[in-house]
Amino acid sequence: MFPLSRNIVRPFLIVVLSLLCVTTASAHFKLNLNVRILHVEHLADGLNVYMRLPMPYLVAHLLGKINEDGLPAPAPYTGNRLEQGKLVHTVDVAQLRQSTDGLALLARQGIDLSIDGKIVKATVERINIYRNGTQPDFATLDDARQAFQGIQSFDEFEQGIYVGDTTVDVLLRYTTDGAVYQYALSSNLNPGLPDQDETANLVLDYSPSGVQVFRARGLLHEPVVVTRSVLDAVVTFIKEGVIHILEGLDHVLFVICLVLGAMHLKPLLWRVTGFTIGHSITLSLGFFGFVPGGAWFVPAVETGIALSIIYVAVVAVVPGLQQKKGEWAVVGVTGLIGLLHGLGFSFVLQNILQVTSPNIWQSLVAFNIGVELGQLMIVVLAGFAFYLVGLLGERAAKINRYLVASVCALIALYWVIERGGNILANL
Repeated sequence: MFPLSRNIVRPFLIVVLSLLCVTTASAHFKLNLNVRILHVEHLADGLNVYMRLPMPYLVAHLLGKINEDGLPAPAPYTGNRLEQGKLVHTVDVAQLRQSTDGLALLARQGIDLSIDGKIVKATVERINIYRNGTQPDFATLDDARQAFQGIQSFDEFEQGIYVGDTTVDVLLRYTTDGAVYQYALSSNLNPGLPDQDETANLVLDYSPSGVQVFRARGLLHEPVVVTRSVLDAVVTFIKEGVIHILEGLDHVLFVICLVLGAMHLKPLLWRVTGFTIGHSITLSLGFFGFVPGGAWFVPAVETGIALSIIYVAVVAVVPGLQQKKGEWAVVGVTGLIGLLHGLGFSFVLQNILQVTSPNIWQSLVAFNIGVELGQLMIVVLAGFAFYLVGLLGERAAKINRYLVASVCALIALYWVIERGGNILANL
């Protein structure tokens, strides 16, 4: 699914600001980079955790009381000002130059690591702050180690960088009596940011037995239990694949229309197979970057997906189209459409998995399996619902077919217009 804009900040008048509580004011922090990455390195006597997260996660909930000027007291390491009547937050470079210990403390206190149910205290070995776009690579353990080798510079913050455009890297050291074989990671931070529940948390565990990748969504209040079982990492990405297709309305509508247009079970299975083969191919190709890189390409794919919904909706209500082309031709067309949807899946996968990440093929296959399971759920539920309607008689089934297809086509037509405009805007 290609969601609508995720970081919409609602402006408030200054008069209203003076009447609102601190929690409401904190919503003005923007979460421009909604990803948290943790590399966990196993040592003989504990763990090193290399963490990267958006700065708003550490400070947004710490705004003070409203002052006489109608603005809240700034959170640590930040400053407040009004821009066109909106409250914005910038990085206070003077505080950072003086000491980053307070920010390091916030980062340490925000992460809980437990072994056998007991919280292990961490020490902060290093903390770096970057303006988004200037931070070093952080995809692998070597990248994370290298990120802490350089000398911190705050020169890029001289122009008043927004807090939402700032990333923090922290190296935490957890000392234990011996090697760690299982642990749980969680966060107690609740900054009150827009779409914070959609935060992508990526945990990469590096132990002598290999590398595992775990994925969690949201604030990470529920502990992620990390073990040395590769199965756990696979299950995580299977869940992500299922969630993606079920939350992706455009993919759901396409599969529903696919089921709607199949007269019998055998043709349906062949069409689903063609769609599966198609999107499996381009999911991998798109993920590894074998596609155009222009800004127009993503909205073009989105528009194509919307057009594919209209196509299968028309086929569902005009059976003659299937009969004229033949079943194999319809399967071939469905496969070609699957190529288009696979690109859409790949764009989402790129947000939660990087090409240079360890266990890349296991994670990729697991995500694809998850997509297939989600697709199968839609097929079963839609097919059963249409079967129940069919029990009411041929007339009821026909009305249902036209109604469902029309609704799907109208929604898709709206997307074609909206997404087509995005293509023109990016040419």
